[in-house]
Amino acid sequence: MPDVKTEVQATAPSLKKTHQAGDVERFAGGQVSYLAPLPLPTGQPAEDYAHAVGEVNDAYLTFGAGLPAVFGWQLRIGLVMFGGIMLLVLAPLTVALLVLLFGAPIERVYSTLVEGFEYCLNYALVLVPAMLLMFFFIWRHQHLQHKDIIPMRCNRQRRELCMVPEGHSAPIFVPWESVSAWVIEASGVSQYGVQRQYAMGLGFYHAESDEDYSLEFECGGLPLAIANWEALRAYMEYEVNSLKDIQDPLDLQHPDDPPHEGLHTFYNARERMRRRYREKDVGLWYVFGWYLYHWVTLWTLPFHLTDWEVGRVKQMHKSDLPEAMQAWSQPLPAEQWAKPSTELKRQSEKLEQLIERYPQRPVFELYAEVGRST
Repeated sequence: MPDVKTEVQATAPSLKKTHQAGDVERFAGGQVSYLAPLPLPTGQPAEDYAHAVGEVNDAYLTFGAGLPAVFGWQLRIGLVMFGGIMLLVLAPLTVALLVLLFGAPIERVYSTLVEGFEYCLNYALVLVPAMLLMFFFIWRHQHLQHKDIIPMRCNRQRRELCMVPEGHSAPIFVPWESVSAWVIEASGVSQYGVQRQYAMGLGFYHAESDEDYSLEFECGGLPLAIANWEALRAYMEYEVNSLKDIQDPLDLQHPDDPPHEGLHTFYNARERMRRRYREKDVGLWYVFGWYLYHWVTLWTLPFHLTDWEVGRVKQMHKSDLPEAMQAWSQPLPAEQWAKPSTELKRQSEKLEQLIERYPQRPVFELYAEVGRST
């Protein structure tokens, strides 16, 4: 689950002040660049790299508490397995090889190998269960966080955003075209050199409470942050319609598969690997590495665990949903669907023309040019 926050942010930009797409606010060591309002196209692919989107249907999208991914289980299992292999296989073999290199007879090498294995086994019997216990408590802490989070929802039929801030029981509904979105670029100097950090956020100013409410999470780079926002914007404009559209760049989901990672992902990935080998896109080393990786991570076990955890998380997200939010999430008849504003359509058309004319220019410069023409 992405590291997100939905309470009033001390670090988020002030939303009481009116902003528009293309505005830039600088601070010591970085800057905040606004993507909305208005929610204009970015020209970037719509990709939810952070897996912050949890559910997508024809009425709404949930954002801020994505569904568990297989890699989390693979990482935990793989680290435990790798630790066990290091202790029980690599360490005794290394010692035995050193003894052999120093000219010891084969009998001495064999006895060293056996003694080394027995010695390391004593440590493995303690360290491996300790690692399993540690990872279990880490997983449990992260898993239980889903109980306390009601994901933000973006309803494209109503063209509204709904959030239940932490510590609140009543949802807040705001018009989609009034929501602010931004990316943060920050840099600092450490003993290892210059480090850069990026984050994507969205939120709004709530006049009744005179507070800003926002959600932010770190991203691996500026294009990834923009792509995450584009996934939300494109969904609201009916340009993407499923999780597969924004979370499956490797095409590992078939049409009838569940819209999340799970056991089907393993079989689809294996089928894709074999097809690529037959088509000579990859060689034997790639195939060997694929099987070795999944053997070390215990084959399909992480995929079974992901299916199980996804079911639990979905149940958690539905259990504490306020009644007003449930009613707001119900589909509307097509004739009641809200439409984009005339100003959004006009600025979007102008921006698309600029993107086509100047494809290499940063999108924030194009936003600012559109803003100056209004």
